[in-house]
Amino acid sequence: MLDYARYCGEIVEQTELLATSLAGQDMTASVPSCPGWNVGQLARHIGYGHRWAAEAVRGNGAMPRTDRAMRELSDYVDEDPEELLPWLRTGAHELGTALREIGPNMRVWTPIPGGKKTPEFFARRFTHETVVHRADAALALGAKFVVAHDLAVDSVDEWLDLAVVTWPRRDAERHRALHGPDRTLHFHATDTPAEWVVDLTGEEFVWRHAHEKSAVAVRGPLTELLLVLYRRRPVDAADVEVFGDSAFLASWLDVSPFG
Repeated sequence: MLDYARYCGEIVEQTELLATSLAGQDMTASVPSCPGWNVGQLARHIGYGHRWAAEAVRGNGAMPRTDRAMRELSDYVDEDPEELLPWLRTGAHELGTALREIGPNMRVWTPIPGGKKTPEFFARRFTHETVVHRADAALALGAKFVVAHDLAVDSVDEWLDLAVVTWPRRDAERHRALHGPDRTLHFHATDTPAEWVVDLTGEEFVWRHAHEKSAVAVRGPLTELLLVLYRRRPVDAADVEVFGDSAFLASWLDVSPFG
């Protein structure tokens, strides 16, 4: 994991990068990686998410109000960027400030069972929520998506950490069907020293940083692996090479959606 202060800063920085990229753009452009949303709705989702997380952090352990505003976006089909972008930036600053004020160790409510119930969860989760949705906007607008390597590595780590917790809770029957002997996936970044192995040979979802022969291996630039793992870019459209059981990879990605 990255330093807590880094996460607090990245929430604001990644939102600033997003807002800058949206300036002068068509807010009604569709977002293929978030079906049913346009760019303006994507920005509203992010901004409401930041506000919801800030409420959770400041809630003295209480569950925040409903997150409906993050998800019910039908009222935001034709956004005015002159109003939207300052609002987006304000939400990021609100969350960053809340996280810094409370610090990393206070006990708070979190939506994920197990693990540390501290603001560190929200700092990390909403850093990468913002990073990946910035990628969604870039893909929608045909722009280049660039992210620091250490941040991208932590984005993949966080995705897999959440998968460990959420894997048993959703589509349990389909998930169990993927477990068995030799059921491993290897993701290998070619432009930075980063590798992951997802291991489904036992009853639990397990992952580790390792270089191991696996049933299927995916090799490519780190950012491409990030987009593939978060299902932002289809494998056949990504700048990656696949070796081994591509059908297993497709099945695993199919039951591993994120956000």
